Amino acid sequence: MTDRVLLHTCCAPCSLSCIDPLRSEGIEPVAFWYNPNVHPWKEYEARRNCLLEYAPTINMEVLVQEDYGLLEFVQHVANDIPGRCTYCYETRLEATARFAKEHGFTHFTSTLLASLYQNHEKIAAAGERFAKEYGVEFLYRDFRPNFRAGNQRARELGFYMQKYCGCIFSEEDRYHKQILRQKSEFDALLEGLHQG
Repeated sequence: MTDRVLLHTCCAPCSLSCIDPLRSEGIEPVAFWYNPNVHPWKEYEARRNCLLEYAPTINMEVLVQEDYGLLEFVQHVANDIPGRCTYCYETRLEATARFAKEHGFTHFTSTLLASLYQNHEKIAAAGERFAKEYGVEFLYRDFRPNFRAGNQRARELGFYMQKYCGCIFSEEDRYHKQILRQKSEFDALLEGLHQG
């Protein structure tokens, strides 16, 4: 077993579900920021910067592969928006496996495995697939039992806490009821004008 693992990190809050459990096993996580799925730019920047500000406080190394990938992401998912998450998982885990191979890491894993809101099985399957393809090991751990405590700790630390998964389509999903409610309210106002 390795003493260092490349930890694909979607955000600082989710990392709190993974870092201590890995360290308790004698494994030192090296955070890897690669999230071209996060939009718009200010959201991407806020998540990245929160991780970069936090990591030094716990002596965790962060490696950044900067790629604000809005156009490429939208081009790849536009014809299958409901299936976009598979592309999202695979893109990030493939990049992590490739980076691990190219930079001498023997193992990689992901904070995506901590989320209660993601498709855990698809994430694990993508990790295993790209581990084989790139000749590195996928360190599978079910970090979900730590999720709530990690998020609570993130709030206590004053972390930036995102309100949606990452892409602009997940933002719309997150605010769907509010969007419909406001549309209804404005439609009623317009209808009132027509009747007046």
